[in-house]
Amino acid sequence: MEQQPIIQLESIKKVFYTDEVETHALSDIHLEVRAGEYLAIAGPSGCGKSTLLSLLGLLDSASEGSYHLDGQPVANLTASQRAQVRNRQIGFIFQAFNLIGDLTVEENVELPLTYRKMPGADRKKRVQEALEKVGMAHRMKHYPSQLSGGQQQRVAVARAVAGEPAILLADEPTGNLDSKNGEAVMELLRDLHQGGATICMVTHDPRFARYAERSVHLFDGRIVSEEEAAAVSGEYPAGIRH
Repeated sequence: MEQQPIIQLESIKKVFYTDEVETHALSDIHLEVRAGEYLAIAGPSGCGKSTLLSLLGLLDSASEGSYHLDGQPVANLTASQRAQVRNRQIGFIFQAFNLIGDLTVEENVELPLTYRKMPGADRKKRVQEALEKVGMAHRMKHYPSQLSGGQQQRVAVARAVAGEPAILLADEPTGNLDSKNGEAVMELLRDLHQGGATICMVTHDPRFARYAERSVHLFDGRIVSEEEAAAVSGEYPAGIRH
């Protein structure tokens, strides 16, 4: 029996209304993502990439169409149910890191777990393992201001994976990093994928889209093309190690 897609979008449309003006951000989106897949969502600025990721992460709702997450429809979830799904099933990695400045690295990674009312010992174990995974366990008592941009993004990745989510959503995760740190974060995401993580990543950079197994390209709110990435066959872009 064929495995159910972890993400299934059918005929998704998103319209924003402002001052009697309709902005069609997404139109007729059909998309499936299977467990363990690494998908890049690519396209120029303003094409609807971040809007699509917001829908996938239950940060926003579609105007029309259906979205099933792990086989369950999300349209009728209450606000509290959506928050619970986000906390337990979805890990977010943002371009701007979104770390809390007056919390240590350890406390930043632990914070989402406290909302689950997880026992303290279990939280500490999860945090330690997540920080070790991204090579930042030695900085757990530091504050974000004491870290470089690349280190802050690694902490943000640790925060996302500590809850063992069903899917990781990454919105331009290299956008605020130089090329060296950007490449390091992309290699970290690839390692997580090879360890079994399901990843959907928004990027405008073709070099980083090639890390994914599959890319869909958006233009004016529509998926205009889809392709298997070169990385599937082990061919990584020049300068990328594997």
